[in-house]
Amino acid sequence: MHITLEADYAVRIVNCLAKNKVRMDAKSLSGATGVTLRFSLKILRKLVAEGIVRSYKGTQGGYELAKPAGEISLGEVIEVVEGPITISRCVGVEGFKCSRGEDSFCKFNQTYSEVSKMVREKLYSVHFEEE
Repeated sequence: MHITLEADYAVRIVNCLAKNKVRMDAKSLSGATGVTLRFSLKILRKLVAEGIVRSYKGTQGGYELAKPAGEISLGEVIEVVEGPITISRCVGVEGFKCSRGEDSFCKFNQTYSEVSKMVREKLYSVHFEEE
């Protein structure tokens, strides 16, 4: 199981902003994180829409964190890109229909739910503030 490259890049971008503690333009963020400019802009739009990053236009424009780094969790950033953190589609995915029947759960559903909860809790316990 792996997070997507887009989620990894989103984490890199937020971490870069948290470490630098200054407003950065997209090109600088792209260079500092190794994420292409086009992909950086796509990710930044999502982060802005969810209130994790704030954007500024103009000559002094760029991007900065919309709230303190200590209030932004790893899980929050990953879920902006990935959606809900679960290890199986049958756990927490709205509208998912199991092939076993609408009211039927396989014997693994409870385990999937518990593991998904543990992973989510761990990812939400890690924040971007510098130690």
